[in-house]
Amino acid sequence: MTPETLRSLKGRSWHLSAATYRRLGDKAAYVHQRGSELVQHEQMVPQHVETHGRVSRAEAARLCKFSPDQAYRLLQRLTKSGRLTRRGTKKGAWYERRA
Repeated sequence: MTPETLRSLKGRSWHLSAATYRRLGDKAAYVHQRGSELVQHEQMVPQHVETHGRVSRAEAARLCKFSPDQAYRLLQRLTKSGRLTRRGTKKGAWYERRA
């Protein structure tokens, strides 16, 4: 069974360990899989902001299928890189495109 087959069984997304890829002789696939997801998420959230004007942490979590903590860390990275800016406080906070 190939890694692609294992990752897509019954429409689910599976993340195989680095050790599994080593055993399968495809070490680069692990890095490619994990690295491309990060890039995809860092593009999806600003695209959502372009379309809808802003995004909350809960919306980012649903969009990326993340936990709220993971969404917060992603939004922090996007804020530190200058792609988004945070508005509001605590539970009422949202993120929008940097002016």
